[in-house]
Amino acid sequence: MQWKIVTVGRPALPWARTALEDYLSRLRRLARVEHVTVKEGPLDTVEHSLWKASEGSLRIVLDERGTALRSLDLASWIEKQQILGTKKAALLIGGADGHSATLRQQADVCWSLSSFTLQHEIALVVMAEQLYRAYTILKKEPYHRE
Repeated sequence: MQWKIVTVGRPALPWARTALEDYLSRLRRLARVEHVTVKEGPLDTVEHSLWKASEGSLRIVLDERGTALRSLDLASWIEKQQILGTKKAALLIGGADGHSATLRQQADVCWSLSSFTLQHEIALVVMAEQLYRAYTILKKEPYHRE
């Protein structure tokens, strides 16, 4: 399955850029993944850009109101999607204004990384790490410990 992580703006925090590069580099050994950014602006414009950038993909919105998954659940979900033949999945991470109720309802899936509201750069790094973790679980690599 090919992953597209779509975010509003590029990470500005140096540690977030470094962490993202590290996890994407690790993840690319196990899966196809790309990071795409859209320009900041009014919420409706941003959401239109997120939607357009994720066209043709199973759309997964990350939002504090979404379903919380454990790492093992995420790995199982990925495995199930691969069996179902899902070719592309897009993770949509909003900017400072988050996501509207409309976007959340239109998405195929809505996940929560935390019941806390996370700054979007932190959400991006956490999601990249969790994707990497899920693929190491599927490949039975020793990264994940129970």
